[in-house]
Amino acid sequence: MKNNKLMLKLCPVALSVAMATQAHAGITLYDQDGTNFSADGHFNAFFTATDNEATNEKQQRVRMGFLPNYIGFNVNKDMGDLKVGGRSSFWVTINDGSNQVTDTAIDVRQFYATVDGDFGQVLFGKDFGIYARTNIFSDELLLGTGVPMANSGGVTFGNISTGYPYAVPKAQITYRTPNMSGFQVAASILDPQSGESADANTNNSVRFEAEATYATEFDGGKFNAWIGGASGENEANNVDATGLAYGARVSMAGFQLTASGFDQEGISSALADRLLTSELDSDGYLVQASYTTGAHRFVLSHGETDTTSATNVTTTAELDSVAWFYDVNSNLKFIVEYDMHDVAGAETDQIAVGASLSW
Repeated sequence: MKNNKLMLKLCPVALSVAMATQAHAGITLYDQDGTNFSADGHFNAFFTATDNEATNEKQQRVRMGFLPNYIGFNVNKDMGDLKVGGRSSFWVTINDGSNQVTDTAIDVRQFYATVDGDFGQVLFGKDFGIYARTNIFSDELLLGTGVPMANSGGVTFGNISTGYPYAVPKAQITYRTPNMSGFQVAASILDPQSGESADANTNNSVRFEAEATYATEFDGGKFNAWIGGASGENEANNVDATGLAYGARVSMAGFQLTASGFDQEGISSALADRLLTSELDSDGYLVQASYTTGAHRFVLSHGETDTTSATNVTTTAELDSVAWFYDVNSNLKFIVEYDMHDVAGAETDQIAVGASLSW
């Protein structure tokens, strides 16, 4: 239950499907003399009806789904053998805080520069973490809702804490290799979260994260796989934190099957940048199947996370979901989703009906 209480305190912690690569589609605002400037964005809202059987609490809301609304700006310039660029994105909630007339905070999740060349790419600034990043980007419910978040002014939770931890945006320096016949490696050093509240700026060391990905196409289908890791220290509590995240996806004839998982010590099962005060274990997996025909996409999803407490008690959090996505056109989607969330036998059900608009 401690893990569930943590989840209820967390606000906007989702991310856009457009973030899956460093290239962003959108509306071109300027394209001249080798310089391109563009904007992209996402809007969504859902009617949700939530029933918490443990507390007998029922809520009906109009709120965001897993993704906040955001607008992003991209710039790229060719400079001989190099291509330099950058991205900034600004994320907002559409729901005002308690007892506030208006309280729409702006969350800057990305503010980075890139340098590309024959050597690959170097990124420096603020961006989503590397560890478990592809687990989240591959979630079939990314544009839906996922874990119900009652009494929250922020987003719902996708499969955070029921299949993967969240790759929190952090200050970082990241190197990506060139694409080598579908194989690519990313390695990153990130600003740590390591007990600073107890010993400010004392004995801190950077966090290391890396991920290897592979993608290929075969007759009538596609396959991609990934494996990544994280390593860090909470020196205030003498904790060595390590994590492993992995997954694979195969697509063929409208069908798509995705399986991913993680196994970690000393890292929060909700927020991947948060180190614990002891080397507690958590692990989980997410299995999803979808079928796309014409404008319709149908999704079945099951995810779960096991978290071990300091008293060696294991708590299991599960999410079972079924969803229907309908493409009204290339920018507008209509979404219906049903979620069953269970933490240690306490179940919450949610039905969500909404729309998302992206460009």
